[in-house]
Amino acid sequence: MVPDELRYTAEHEWVASAEGGAVRVGITAFAQDALGDIVYVDMKEPGTEVAVGDPLGEVESTKSVSEIYAPLAGTVVNRNEQLADQPELINTDPYGEGWLVELDAGTVDLDSLMSAESYRELTKG
Repeated sequence: MVPDELRYTAEHEWVASAEGGAVRVGITAFAQDALGDIVYVDMKEPGTEVAVGDPLGEVESTKSVSEIYAPLAGTVVNRNEQLADQPELINTDPYGEGWLVELDAGTVDLDSLMSAESYRELTKG
C-alpha cells in the first residue's frame, strides 16, 4: 500500500502536508514490514532544527534499530507522543496514527520528493 497523495524518500519515509504549513513525516508500510514489530521510538524534541539527511530519531524493532532521516530541512514542531506508549502504531497504521514528527519546513516544494509511482518502482521486486 503506497498512498498516492503522499511524497516519499529512497530511505522509506513519507511526507504529507499538515496543519499550519508544517509537514508530517512517517515511515512507509514497506519500511515497517522490513523492520518487524516496533518496540521503541525516540524522536527529536520540538524546537530541534534539522537539515536534509540529519537524523530525526530512531525506531527500534525486534530485528534492529534504524535511524530515521529528515526528508526536508526545517524545525521539529511536534512529535507523536502516542508512540512512547504505543510504538506498535507504526506497524498497524504507518500512514495514520503511526506518524513520527511534524516539521516546519517553510515554503517547501513537496514535488522535490518521490511520487507514489516512483516509490512503488523503487520497492517492487
